[in-house]
Amino acid sequence: MSRIYLSEAQKQRIFHQLEQAYPEEAAGFLLGHMVEGYIAGADVVIDEVVPVDNVSDAGKKRRHFVIKPQDWMRLEDQADASGLRLIGCYHSHPDAPATPSAFDREHSYPDFLYIIVAVKKGRATDMRSYELGREGSHKHITAVVSDEAWQEIMSWDHVQ
Repeated sequence: MSRIYLSEAQKQRIFHQLEQAYPEEAAGFLLGHMVEGYIAGADVVIDEVVPVDNVSDAGKKRRHFVIKPQDWMRLEDQADASGLRLIGCYHSHPDAPATPSAFDREHSYPDFLYIIVAVKKGRATDMRSYELGREGSHKHITAVVSDEAWQEIMSWDHVQ
């Protein structure tokens, strides 16, 4: 994966949800499609941003997020029905950097995109995207937030 493209409206929707949940972590899914060869390799275009509930134990919600298995299955079905893929998820790090935590690395899925947003004192301040590896490694993925680029790519045929 080379780059991820999302619209300004999608970014703002993510930020709003995560700021509203502060000081707890919040999360959601990213539905999208792959586009071959836009720059180099396969780029990812986000078609839909879908908030989900953090069902982590009450005392742990400030540092962890847990998504119900039913939400995973529902979003997989929704993606399939729309001709999309469940590309990844996003979540907040309240008063912490937008880098993968030890918990994130331990509970990650390979080949799944993770957008992490730092929320400091109730305001989203930084957004970064990663692919997390099997042995706890992580690779930064460039996130391009541009309505023009997003709309241009959305007009292309989807590549699965």
